[in-house]
Amino acid sequence: MEYGTREEIMNTLQQSFHTLMDTYKLEDIGLFEEQGQNGEYYIGYTINQNGGTYMLHQTYKMNQDGQFSLINKEWTIEADEPKFDDKKGYGSIEDALQHLH
Repeated sequence: MEYGTREEIMNTLQQSFHTLMDTYKLEDIGLFEEQGQNGEYYIGYTINQNGGTYMLHQTYKMNQDGQFSLINKEWTIEADEPKFDDKKGYGSIEDALQHLH
């Protein structure tokens, strides 16, 4: 299992901001992170598109040294509204964004 720091993961995600904004005509993009249960963390993007706010993320596990390892490569889409069910199982960030486009 490969581990990296939070900063390494965030820097990697930030490098895609311009490309994702231009390709998918996003209104805004930022970083998303949330602590889940049992040492799981959700790390990815917060985007604004078509008047909605969405969190697109993958699942990581943090070890005792504070480093993270990707435990689920699939992307999940969450919306900032209760009526929207989480959508899971996207093989890439591009697949997830295509679903919203």
